[in-house]
Amino acid sequence: MFGPARRVSRRTARRTTRRVNRRQDMMYGSQEPEPASEPEYAPAPQAPAEPDYTAELESLAKLKAEGILTEEEFQAKKKQILGI
Repeated sequence: MFGPARRVSRRTARRTTRRVNRRQDMMYGSQEPEPASEPEYAPAPQAPAEPDYTAELESLAKLKAEGILTEEEFQAKKKQILGI
């Protein structure tokens, strides 16, 4: 069995297995919740959100304005925060 016939056979086997499993779950209780729907492929992972550096940079600028940090220290810390 190759090609479309194999795909149909596999799909039928999966459906039958799911039906049997559902019946067993109904009779004996489900061990784990069943997903609402079975996706055919996994969704693409989302890109991580960009961190908000503005608050950190503003606090650094405030420290520099108050004279707590020197210009060199400010620039070094800014590069570290921004990953430059």
